[in-house]
Amino acid sequence: MNRKNFLKSSTYATTALLLSSLKPFAAPQPVSNFKSNFKLQILATNWGFAGTLDEYCAKVKKDGYDGIEIWWPTEKPAQDKLFTALKKYGLEVGFLAAGSQSNYEEHFDTFKNMIGAAANNTIQKPLYINCHSGRDYFSYEDNKTLIDHTTQLAKQTCIKICHETHRSRTLYSAPIAKKFIENNPALRITLDISHWCNVHEKLLQDQQEKFNLTLERVDHIHARVGHPQGPQVNDPRAPEWDAAVKAHFSWWDKVVEMKKKKGEGLTVLTEFGPPDYMPTEPFTRKPLSDQWAVNRYMMELFRKRYS
Repeated sequence: MNRKNFLKSSTYATTALLLSSLKPFAAPQPVSNFKSNFKLQILATNWGFAGTLDEYCAKVKKDGYDGIEIWWPTEKPAQDKLFTALKKYGLEVGFLAAGSQSNYEEHFDTFKNMIGAAANNTIQKPLYINCHSGRDYFSYEDNKTLIDHTTQLAKQTCIKICHETHRSRTLYSAPIAKKFIENNPALRITLDISHWCNVHEKLLQDQQEKFNLTLERVDHIHARVGHPQGPQVNDPRAPEWDAAVKAHFSWWDKVVEMKKKKGEGLTVLTEFGPPDYMPTEPFTRKPLSDQWAVNRYMMELFRKRYS
């Protein structure tokens, strides 16, 4: 066999293997007592996108997403540009808000200003606001103050405000999240479970009680697959990550099932990131997979499995 035919055959074989291994994830998941008003909305990240905002929104629309998740822009010209693009392409939006300072008072002031402006803008109501709130080294009481603030803001605006299970933030681990959940009945969560796989260095086999408690509070999902040694596999389509992918879908299945039984909506962000989240080749730093293609694959998989 010459080199050309060998490469062609190898490509066909690899593609067939991937399609075969992914068939179970594309199968619709049956749910008993399913209420018909369940709605799944899938958003795209601009993290790593190299083009303009208009080019990004055009691509998001073309590829079949419902909207975008983006950091709330603090400057008026950037806000105007964002809302113009959202209207032009008919896209929904979810906002990110955070504090970045290591000093608690400064952190809280920044967080309050950003999330307040995002929630009270008069042009387009967001589907949700996702919070990168607090720090893992802030006291419980300090981090709770941020949660209390968002609880009140959510009541005032009728906007879903969720706190992300993110490394270095308030909900950085399963045991810490359990304490906040038990003591804050109104706390709502963005589930980015890839972080906890990394923090606990396992696929959470020994955290089931805490994890199940967390799932009951989830309103938003960041659909990235992590593993015990990192927050992102190089490509979820690769067969070597089968165990990690199956674990993540088993968790997402539970969230979707709860939402369908309650007749509540669910938003999902496909959030495989660019380098250095995306593993790269040494020296050249060439990404090991196409970030946009992987995220689009995740979007299509979620639609087939859960819509």
